[in-house]
Amino acid sequence: MQFQLSGQQIEVTQALREHATAKLDRLTRLDDKLISLAIVLSVDKLRQRAEGTLGVIGATLHAEATEVDMYTSIDMLFDKLVNQLRKHREKVSDKHQHEAREARLYG
Repeated sequence: MQFQLSGQQIEVTQALREHATAKLDRLTRLDDKLISLAIVLSVDKLRQRAEGTLGVIGATLHAEATEVDMYTSIDMLFDKLVNQLRKHREKVSDKHQHEAREARLYG
């Protein structure tokens, strides 16, 4: 999986990079077929924003989190991405189960 971490009007420190890569483990545990993850960190006055775009097979998931602390916004971003990935996987698995059930009944 490709992982890109960049910053707008903020320098991405080694501590921020390590924090983001530590959280990346949560996504890879859910799905090992992830294509890419691009995270952009930005600062607007007192708001610390983290935006993430996750590429998976069949979809592109996007989430954004704005908090007072950058570490908290990264945590919130990964929470949102995990929820979206779970929801996407349930849709894909439900669709395949429905097709298999119809094949058994009518096939």
